[in-house]
Amino acid sequence: MIGYKLKYVMNPKSRDEGVKELRNWDLWGPLLLCLALAFVLSFKAKEGADTIFGTIFVIIWGGASILTLNAKFLGGKISFFQSVCVLGYCVFPILLASILITLIELGIELPLIVNLPICALALFWAVSSAVGFMKALVNEEKKYLAVYPVILFYLSLSWFVLIAASE
Repeated sequence: MIGYKLKYVMNPKSRDEGVKELRNWDLWGPLLLCLALAFVLSFKAKEGADTIFGTIFVIIWGGASILTLNAKFLGGKISFFQSVCVLGYCVFPILLASILITLIELGIELPLIVNLPICALALFWAVSSAVGFMKALVNEEKKYLAVYPVILFYLSLSWFVLIAASE
């Protein structure tokens, strides 16, 4: 079940196949992705690893909840947990970027100019996966009100990965 949803996130162009699978929401996949991202980012921390872990956890679950409520208030017709599920699965590209940067930096210290394109690619990938989903939820004239907070949400997570990499 988790693999099918990750397949949708890995290839956001295959929306027709993923829509049916995304109706069956689960929170185990987003929980595992959230814990993995929090662990990877707190792994490199010299100080305050518990603070980083807790911050990432709260940002992902609180942010996904706020984005879902925003979509509901804009007239979106979706269940709360289904939206939180999809937004949680879309964290996967950011997790991959944090793992890649962490593995590379075990050997050498990379400058910010090298980490920036990796984080930017992960941000673009996560946003393109989530935006297609969020645009389908709301009316055409309100889609930008639903999409803009999604971009800020994944931008903040990518920023954490970039900052953690530069410590």
